[in-house]
Amino acid sequence: MATLLKGDSQDSIACGGAAALVGLLAPSWTDAVHEQAAAALWNLCVKNSQNRDSVRECGGVVALVTLLAPGETGAVLEQAAGALCCLCVDSVQDKGSVRECGGVAALVALLAPGGSAAVRERAAAALRNLCSDNAQNRDGVRECGGVAALVALLAPGGSAAVQEQAAAALRNLCCDNAQNRDGVRECGGVAALVALLAPGSSAFVREQATAALCILCYENTKNMDCVRWCGGVAALVGLLAPGGSAAMHRSATGVLIHMTSDSGQSREAVRACGGAAALEGVLACASSAAAHEWAAAALRNLGYVQRDVKQEPH
Repeated sequence: MATLLKGDSQDSIACGGAAALVGLLAPSWTDAVHEQAAAALWNLCVKNSQNRDSVRECGGVVALVTLLAPGETGAVLEQAAGALCCLCVDSVQDKGSVRECGGVAALVALLAPGGSAAVRERAAAALRNLCSDNAQNRDGVRECGGVAALVALLAPGGSAAVQEQAAAALRNLCCDNAQNRDGVRECGGVAALVALLAPGSSAFVREQATAALCILCYENTKNMDCVRWCGGVAALVGLLAPGGSAAMHRSATGVLIHMTSDSGQSREAVRACGGAAALEGVLACASSAAAHEWAAAALRNLGYVQRDVKQEPH
């Protein structure tokens, strides 16, 4: 088996080249040919919008979705889902095409137990891109049972890469969608995301879980209460410690902004966990204006009063 490399595609292909590769996805070819052709399409589409357009125009979206059918090998499923994930980056047309040919339901089906972690990771990543800035796909994932399937991937002991992509997919799924935010909570997703904030999780997993919680808590009192009941306040305050990524600090602060703006109980919980001091620490070390703004907003919600600073005599 040849080594499959992934990287930026610097070369554009004519539609004839794309058509030749798409043709190799036809049922008459072997699994090995399907795998290599899908992998080639994936590579050619990385950071290359011209190639992505060529693949779509040659019928590549339909052909790749067809490969997601039950019975295909794990290697074929992984490469086909990866290619679809790449095709849907910043492409409204490709996101619509995948949905219209049944790709959303096919990708959700790949999240089920029994498949390889690599396949579930690629399927979750594809759903993540499909749901980015696309209201129809967010609804479509929910209608196919995708909310519960993604939450199930957050279970303890799972692959960190799968957990990271599932959390990111849930974040995009819940943007501007109150029904999905409720659905995640009802499937146990809020508690599962809070559990991923523990130090035992990788930094990437914690970052995506925090970002998902930030979206889930937006204008949703029940989700904010659930975060508090699950011990999430202490976990979020802990993420504000020096050394965390700027993105993690921003998302954790965002959750605290939502919670402290809505509930006196949450404000008390944040204070009790040392949240004011932690937010003050973000103000001291943050490198961006946005981080300063968000930390200040959370402190404002806490009703925090700056401690008197001893003035040295002149």
